[in-house]
Amino acid sequence: MLFGSIEAGGTKFVCAVGDEDFRIKDQIQFPTTTPEETLGKAIDYFKQFHLDGLGIATFGPIEIRTNSKKYGYITNTPKKGWHDVDFLGRMKAEFDCPMTWTTDVNGSAYGEYTMATLANEHLNSLVYYTIGTGVGAGIVVNGQFLETQGHPEMGHVYLKRHPDDLDFKGICPYHGDCLEGLVAGPTFEARTGHKGQDVAADDPVWDIMSYYVAQAAIQTTLTLRPNKIVFGGGVVNETFLAKIRRDFASLLNNYVDVPDLEHYLTMPLMANNGSATLGNFALALKAYHS
Repeated sequence: MLFGSIEAGGTKFVCAVGDEDFRIKDQIQFPTTTPEETLGKAIDYFKQFHLDGLGIATFGPIEIRTNSKKYGYITNTPKKGWHDVDFLGRMKAEFDCPMTWTTDVNGSAYGEYTMATLANEHLNSLVYYTIGTGVGAGIVVNGQFLETQGHPEMGHVYLKRHPDDLDFKGICPYHGDCLEGLVAGPTFEARTGHKGQDVAADDPVWDIMSYYVAQAAIQTTLTLRPNKIVFGGGVVNETFLAKIRRDFASLLNNYVDVPDLEHYLTMPLMANNGSATLGNFALALKAYHS
């Protein structure tokens, strides 16, 4: 059996083929350009294989409500040229196999949930945040995504401002200083004039950002009480995560019991942000058997 995975990012597509044990058999990546060119490359790639299922996890916003006329569409994305693109419909026109359709961060959340299960770390619930060019989160509870009217937009919650950051207006085109507007990768350059990879680990901007991410983790903790919160994406590293744990402990102030923070607030089990590929394989396998 072979299952396909499309991890569709605003910068690049990662397409892979794997077996029922989630082992990658082949993989390719290419830049995200126009829908016609990019989806065409994905189709050409998968036509080399006989797929038993295909999992798609994509940047958004996307329409996930199956009763909507635009189910399977990328909707009002700021990604130029991708507004109102019938992504899933294009794939269904080319391949006759079960398909799953979700957000990129949901795919990563399901990959981490699956990976934890394979490692005998039995979780009832998991929340996955990605902090990169944008900020998003996926929620898995008892093997299902938590979503009804649409996928969660936890990157756009509002936060208490850091006292040393009051003059920064934020970069979100919709909300200014929501979580994404305060901690996404481009905020480094907006604040300091330097890209994130060029900002020293002891620069105070990291403390400002950890203060905001810790607040988001507290909101998630108090609202959902998950077993685990995972942070992935290009902005996150172990040094930054240590600051998030520090601020989380300080701000929560022992209000509720949480697991040891080394196990509760973690980086992905999957290396190189590969969680979405595993998640897509697992979701495709699930669809095949449903």
